[in-house]
Amino acid sequence: MSDEQRQRGLAKMGEVYGWEVSDGPGDFFAVTVDHLFAEIWSRPGLSLRDRRLLLLGALAAQGLDDVADIQVRAALGNEELDAEQLREIGLFMTHYVGWPLGTKFTMRIEKILGEKDRS
Repeated sequence: MSDEQRQRGLAKMGEVYGWEVSDGPGDFFAVTVDHLFAEIWSRPGLSLRDRRLLLLGALAAQGLDDVADIQVRAALGNEELDAEQLREIGLFMTHYVGWPLGTKFTMRIEKILGEKDRS
């Protein structure tokens, strides 16, 4: 991929996660930055917040708490979602992904919000 595409991808990845992202080694990192962030996260039609909401729903449905942690923290740090909205997402998702996964997702949200309150 072009250097311009790599820089665009790194910039978008930093915007999504809320921290500076440096270039990394290997094909997996390259495809992630050059395609997922430079192309998919950068497409018009949905805001960053819209994409984050969709991603949080997908993560809750799959029980991917470790990745959800990253996305919840990024949503808070980027001020896309506040505590009340995140709690509402947890409640809403519980009714669609099932009680065990929804509860697990909600507990992760509460853990992160608790950490934020203590800092």
